[in-house]
Amino acid sequence: MDFELTEAQKMFREAIRDFAQREIAPLVEEAEKNASFPVHLFPKMGELGYLCAGYPEEYGGAGVGKIGDCICVEEISYHSVGISAGIMVQSGIATEAIFRRGSDEQKQHYLVPAIKGQKIGAFGLTEPNAGSDAAAIQTTAVRKNGKWVLNGTKTFITNGTFCDYVVTAAVTDKTKGTRGISLFIVDKDAPGFSRSRLHKFCARPSETAELTFEDCTIPEKNLIGEEGSGFRYVMETLTGGRISHASRSLGLARAAFDAALKYAQERVQFGQPIAKFQYNSFRLAQMAMEIEAARWLVFYAAWLYDQKKPHVKEAAMAKLFASQVAERVTTEALQLHGGYGLVEESAAQRYFRDCRMGTITEGTSEIQLLVISRELGIR
Repeated sequence: MDFELTEAQKMFREAIRDFAQREIAPLVEEAEKNASFPVHLFPKMGELGYLCAGYPEEYGGAGVGKIGDCICVEEISYHSVGISAGIMVQSGIATEAIFRRGSDEQKQHYLVPAIKGQKIGAFGLTEPNAGSDAAAIQTTAVRKNGKWVLNGTKTFITNGTFCDYVVTAAVTDKTKGTRGISLFIVDKDAPGFSRSRLHKFCARPSETAELTFEDCTIPEKNLIGEEGSGFRYVMETLTGGRISHASRSLGLARAAFDAALKYAQERVQFGQPIAKFQYNSFRLAQMAMEIEAARWLVFYAAWLYDQKKPHVKEAAMAKLFASQVAERVTTEALQLHGGYGLVEESAAQRYFRDCRMGTITEGTSEIQLLVISRELGIR
């Protein structure tokens, strides 16, 4: 068993850590204040190979696999969960199905520009009446005169306000259940496509939208893979995405812990730093231990993914546990900061708000428990 990153992975980690410190950290305050995503990061990261880093080099990726993707997500999330969310969608759910199931033409027209940051993607699955129950989507796609016509609404769509295309799930045959769901690529200028912005209290730089399809017409060739296989493609995409989400929670927990440790060592009460009070020292020790445990679970799941070994259970475990650790660590970090943690300028309150994303998006904690129980053979 090898518990070390390779030298190449270590070098990649240092490079992305340096990039995040230089290029992302200075953007966070303004992005939080304006609740806006710094879209110029897409081409900048794409040029350096940090955007969609896990994809093969033949498409413009860095070829660092899921482990490299997790390294990248963790380092960006250390500075901003909101900015990380937009990057994650681009490198995961907005491109994964095209990479795995798309035609050569789709890969050249969408995947390659997305990896370079020249096109920005989004993923349209969640609907007002279909969240955890992804099979209950109501958006439809009907073939008419050699084109597909979509009708329906998607909501909580990350990157939806500024994306160039949306990978969209729609029902093509209501009589077949999940086998009647297909995946399509909808361009931003498709007739009948519109979007409106939603506002969140957390992960503010992550721009989120509601998308509307009203007799939205797209070319027949924009179907991804086989008609009726969309639900299976979605599940493939979400499984890998859980590992990336887990690394996002890991980066957030690490940032909150570092801030709490620094503050506790500097804040003096009753004649000594508050870190020296036994309860606080034990609290910090517990936080450090849980972060370390989460790290191994996350990177083990990523390793399984890269080795093409079964990883459904481990991906769900990693997402669930890492998000729970982030909850506990950010709560403790806020408590350690006391009143200073409550002011708007404090990073502690941002960490506390942002952790809520981890237990809800791309599969709630309850869904992860359901997945794990089923993988244990409980039906």
